[in-house]
Amino acid sequence: MTAPARLPEALTALRDAVAAAPLGLATPGSEAARRAARGVVEQVDDYLLPRLRDLDAPLLTVVGGSTGAGKSTLVNSIVGARVTAPGVLRPTTRAPVLVCARADLAAFSGDRVLPGLARVTGGTDGQPQGGPGTLQLVPRDDVPPGLALLDAPDVDSVVESNRELAAQLLAAADLWVFVTTAARYADAVPWDVLRTAQERGTALAVVLDRVPAGAAAEIAPDLAGMLARAGLSGVRLFVVEERPLVDGFLPPDQVAPLRQWLHALAADQGQRAAVVRQTLTGALASLQDRVAGVAAAVEEQEQAAAALRQAAAAAYTAAYDGIGEGVRSGSLLRGEVLARWQEFVGTGEWMRSLQSSIGRLRDRVGAALTGRTSPADDLQGALESSVETLLRAEADRAAERTVTAWRALPGGPALMSAADDELDRVSPDFPEAAAAQVRDWQGYVLDLVREEGAGKRNRARVLSWGVNGTGAVVMVAVFAQTGGLTGGEVVVAGSTTAVGQRLLEALLGDAAVRSLAARAREDLQARADALLRYEQGRFDALVDGTGPDPEAPARLRAAAAALAAARDRA
Repeated sequence: MTAPARLPEALTALRDAVAAAPLGLATPGSEAARRAARGVVEQVDDYLLPRLRDLDAPLLTVVGGSTGAGKSTLVNSIVGARVTAPGVLRPTTRAPVLVCARADLAAFSGDRVLPGLARVTGGTDGQPQGGPGTLQLVPRDDVPPGLALLDAPDVDSVVESNRELAAQLLAAADLWVFVTTAARYADAVPWDVLRTAQERGTALAVVLDRVPAGAAAEIAPDLAGMLARAGLSGVRLFVVEERPLVDGFLPPDQVAPLRQWLHALAADQGQRAAVVRQTLTGALASLQDRVAGVAAAVEEQEQAAAALRQAAAAAYTAAYDGIGEGVRSGSLLRGEVLARWQEFVGTGEWMRSLQSSIGRLRDRVGAALTGRTSPADDLQGALESSVETLLRAEADRAAERTVTAWRALPGGPALMSAADDELDRVSPDFPEAAAAQVRDWQGYVLDLVREEGAGKRNRARVLSWGVNGTGAVVMVAVFAQTGGLTGGEVVVAGSTTAVGQRLLEALLGDAAVRSLAARAREDLQARADALLRYEQGRFDALVDGTGPDPEAPARLRAAAAALAAARDRA
């Protein structure tokens, strides 16, 4: 018998959505959510889909419990043969052992159950045949058809891979036989496992092992009361007194009640189907809340990613504003720039240029012969260096601000530790990129001057001044105090050196210079913005590489709802 087709399809869709859940950011709940998502995927692959496709398959009974509880001895005693090695090998990682009737071997030889574990068949006298990543199959003629016993690793093993495998095997079980001891039945780890069984509706039996003689009447009711308070009042409880082993096996009378119960399940298809139905129904029903938890964790990832992006954007927006303030305030026109400006004005080049184009030509020829640069070229060079310094300083500050903010935000430290670059400073290629942008900007200013000088009105003036000289004045105007450009003179960085309104008018006219300066300033800000956004992109790329798809939570919830609807129809 198989389940209706829509249920496996809906389950597969849910499994794929959970497997793709983006949980890459190291948020507070991410690790637990990754474990939960992995648990859902493994249970769907290992148990739910295989069981839905074959409801009449043998009953898989997983015997699990704490270290030293006596699981392997119990399995050997139920079977009446040494089929699995007792705890002498713990905590060594070894293959779990599945014992079944020889007639049922085909049901477990393929990948129908636990497809991630390679099959190893054989083994005598309890000698392990497989290693990590394998499932040892032991077919027996004395195990009734319809029943399979699987000896799982310790749920509290000191070896993490053992603990993970134990959880995976328990999630693949039709029936848990959970083994604890009189000394440890109140420990936290067993109860974590039992609560998981209760939450998932798993069919469960508990074996209280190693009960001192005469103490069963006291300990068993106490454990039964704990089970009832945990919502597990219907769980079967078997008590095994602590007595000497007989040839390595538990005394027959101690194991007989459990063996008889398991054999009765194997013989009665109706009882076996009821156990399967309980576990299958409980596991399917549990997926709604488990997937909801994963979806909530993805939303936490979204919030963390948004906060990281906002922190980077705020830092680089502040840098953009800082560059704008530096450009407008005239603060760049100090030091070397001021000296070059004073030299440019003080040499009288302007006045000589205005008086005679021959004088300008003579100066150029002289500069060419002596190898000296002109004052206009020196001024442009100083401006170039000053602007590059401003861009570098603000970009460095933005990187440092972003790193500081990310250190305090969920997911930020892990992203930065995984980055290849030093994120608290500009990227290695920034200086070269900034220099290229400033040079291109200066070329843009000179093109503006040529464009302005193309008209009949200003052609002679630009020709007499030269494009470089005119461009230098426009560049200085870009960085001059705003009040100077509108109040009659360009004041350079608070200097007493000023260019009077009549000189601006002599050049191109006050309105033309203001227009050129405004266009040049806008272009410089656009280039600065491009540089900063490129730098910010380093941080955004880290978030994009691990951040969630905004539609992921909705897809998860939709897949869970579709599964619930398919389950109701089935």
